[in-house]
Amino acid sequence: MSAKKKMIRQKFRDAVLKRDRNKCVICKKTENIDVHHITDRSLMPCGGYVKENGISLCLEHCAIAEMHHQSDGETYEEGFHPKQLYNKIGSSYEKALETSRKLERYE
Repeated sequence: MSAKKKMIRQKFRDAVLKRDRNKCVICKKTENIDVHHITDRSLMPCGGYVKENGISLCLEHCAIAEMHHQSDGETYEEGFHPKQLYNKIGSSYEKALETSRKLERYE
């Protein structure tokens, strides 16, 4: 992985964690927090490494949110559809897409 890509990923992670106050947006836990891409990285320009496409989740809730990606959008638990996750952070697919298009390529 290039140094530029590592920097973009870290900046993304730091921005999401700061916005979400280092807590799981769902349960407010502060331990074992991960940053989840709401829309899969492969479906966003430059990997969607923008805070508008990220949400802080504990490992348990991250696994639940990942079901949507792993099932190609076929399966999700109530409260974990991407539209619902975007709502929790005051964002949307359109905002995330627009901001992602402004990212510099890291490859």
